[in-house]
Amino acid sequence: MTMRKKVLWEKVLLAAGVLFLSASSALAEPELVVLPIDRAKFLAGQKFDMEVELRGAKAEEIKVLLDGKDAAGFFGATPVVKKEDALSSYRVDGVALTQPGAVKVEVEAKAGGKTFRKSVGYTVAAPEKKRAKNVILFIGDGMGLASRQIARILSKGITQGKYNGLLEMELLNDGLALLTTSGYDSLVTDSANAASAYATGHKSVVNAMGVYENSAPDPLVHPKVENIAELVKRAGGMSVGLVTTSNITDATPAAMVAHTRRRAELNFIAGEMLKADVVLGGGSQQFLPQSTPGSRRKDDRNLVEEFKAKGYAFAGNRAELAAAKGDKILGLFNLDNMNVYLDREILKHPDVLKDFVDQPNLMEMTKKAIDILSRNENGFFLMVEGACIDKQLHAMDWERSAYDTIEFDKAIGIAREFAAKDGSTLIMATADHSHGVSVTGTYHERDGKTGRHGVRTYANAVFPTFADADGDGFPDNPAPDVTLAVQYANHPDYYENFKFHDKPTSPAIMSGDVAVANVKRAPEGVFYPGNIPLDESSEVHAADDVPLSAAGPGADYFKGIMDNTEVFFGIVRALGLDPTKKR
Repeated sequence: MTMRKKVLWEKVLLAAGVLFLSASSALAEPELVVLPIDRAKFLAGQKFDMEVELRGAKAEEIKVLLDGKDAAGFFGATPVVKKEDALSSYRVDGVALTQPGAVKVEVEAKAGGKTFRKSVGYTVAAPEKKRAKNVILFIGDGMGLASRQIARILSKGITQGKYNGLLEMELLNDGLALLTTSGYDSLVTDSANAASAYATGHKSVVNAMGVYENSAPDPLVHPKVENIAELVKRAGGMSVGLVTTSNITDATPAAMVAHTRRRAELNFIAGEMLKADVVLGGGSQQFLPQSTPGSRRKDDRNLVEEFKAKGYAFAGNRAELAAAKGDKILGLFNLDNMNVYLDREILKHPDVLKDFVDQPNLMEMTKKAIDILSRNENGFFLMVEGACIDKQLHAMDWERSAYDTIEFDKAIGIAREFAAKDGSTLIMATADHSHGVSVTGTYHERDGKTGRHGVRTYANAVFPTFADADGDGFPDNPAPDVTLAVQYANHPDYYENFKFHDKPTSPAIMSGDVAVANVKRAPEGVFYPGNIPLDESSEVHAADDVPLSAAGPGADYFKGIMDNTEVFFGIVRALGLDPTKKR
């Protein structure tokens, strides 16, 4: 989702929170909502907030029963009950279901002479025997099957129809699954609620993480669910690491530690990063006081100094990362997202890199994170994100996305080397969602044909000529004479000449509320009319299932078609986490 689209959506949400109270009772029958939602699954002892709302009416009475017992008595907690003209609620915070099995929730509300009833069912998973000491979760943001294949073609090559090798992630074959990706509000997810499913084992909604959506306009008061960072520390005494090539407060790393209905609460999320022991990525603009040039904070809080005061080493570039000592580290290598691999490591245009010419790569960050986290005798949880796989597909720049996919894969290789020596580490590689991208053949101009006529299909699709003379796994040239013909299923108006762009660019630009094709992106290119709403200026996510591959103790959990929330349960199962017991 583009930043402009997110801002518009957030304005709609805030407006909805205000208008709902006055308009809902007149426009619709009152609605009884139970949070968590039906078919929610919990790890026994996992903490959460439970809330019931009667939307559109003032309740005279609200009853909540769990397995026939009043909720207050069931949880041993005092509920907070609010009764307003168009919204009534019943809420208990920080509770847990401790007995494995099924739980039936029955709710009854009375208002205006009517009785409203609803029942939902929950499942509570039992803690299991510990299998792994450490878990490393690799998330290639937006990396569907096609992204894997493109990276394999470029990195390994193909000869007479057979690939010359497999990616590191494709060698994780103790567990293989396809994950469904939808949130509970929408068929197509964004990165926030997709990553939230991995972090909590619960569905959420677009732009949210670690929460269920209630009617409150304040994004920080929605019912929370305990996330993986909180659980491994509380129940396991483990260390937590977050590594990404994006702004560290972006959706995927944020979902591992934060609870908010609005993923754009970046100032708040930056503070939540103190829940992790290793924090590496971009995004210093959220950590520096507003008086600092480039800062995006709305206050004078200096989080860099706060991290240092709590014992974190700080690194602002590759050299400082390599030299850093200690058991905790904050590394911020760009004001916002880090530059992509092609621009950072190969092309190195000064006007693209600007002041950040010494950024580490994902392999270096991953190795540093493992070196630090593995000092904890209780083990660790590490999430590593190849963030710009997604961001470059939004920009319809498959080459930059592919190089970042290869970089991501090389980082998995670092983890595999560690796991081979350690013997007690579960590694998983997956995506949070997919994109509508596909390889339809190859493209070349050897015979003088250009543009659409240069796209070769079937027998004319000769093999691409990417070369890797130095054997580092990255093609020496992103623009060989025979390249891939990559097409997109969901896009704005744009021009395409099927050639590599020397600098990052956008397929469309906004003209008022309408996205207009960026003719400078592909001079004399073919015009492709868009097939998504006119206010979308970039390619958008798809609802495709995404692959997951895993290796190590606990990897056998992953098989067949699975809901994305099951990633969480595979993690806590492997680690043998039991939050019902006091440490």
